[in-house]
Amino acid sequence: MGFAVASCAVLAVYNNAAGMLPWHRHRYTLLNVCATGAALASAAASGLTATNVGLGSEELTPGLRLGSAAAAATAGGWMLIAAVPATRPALRDDRIAGLSRREVAYQALVRIPLGTVLWEETAFRGILQAALGRVMPAGAAIAVTAGVFGIWHIAPTAAALRINGLADSPVRTLAGVSAGVAATAAGGVLLSWLRTRSGSLAAPILLHLATNCGGALTAWAVARREPRDAPGGRA
Repeated sequence: MGFAVASCAVLAVYNNAAGMLPWHRHRYTLLNVCATGAALASAAASGLTATNVGLGSEELTPGLRLGSAAAAATAGGWMLIAAVPATRPALRDDRIAGLSRREVAYQALVRIPLGTVLWEETAFRGILQAALGRVMPAGAAIAVTAGVFGIWHIAPTAAALRINGLADSPVRTLAGVSAGVAATAAGGVLLSWLRTRSGSLAAPILLHLATNCGGALTAWAVARREPRDAPGGRA
């Protein structure tokens, strides 16, 4: 019980507090890779095995199969959003639009896979879900894991709203953050279901990669095609 409670507390605070540090962004990937290793060491010390956290070899093939199907569907969804003029504006993101080819490649190949996806999937669908599963029913463990995952995104959502000019009032900021937390919590439920269904972290990792990397690459491609100051672009 103690390890599960401590994991919830640490994860609820970590991302929101670390994001406030001015140097965190520049060391994001390294810090989160180190955090992944530390979290796995703590999980092992608490008695969780590789299989418990979704890293068992026997479950890898089912995880890859299920995750690949989910990732392919997600990639198709990004392409559909980009292809339809009515939905294309949803992809505009000032955090991505101004990146060079080298910068967006670093985001898609290094920062997102290692600094975001590996760390978050290990921490949430791997360790936290397994730790909670030892002290409560599986459904409750998924619900709590998803809730903490939503809380994890409070500060990043607020920052994204601010960068994109969508936080011009306290009410609008609160509404945007609440919507972001709810959406990420719902996504967390799906990722946890994939983890439970396949028995492997490979499935949620592949879907998470397709969601984050696919979204970033699609947003960047749309921004290159339709600059903000171009006809049809955002003023």
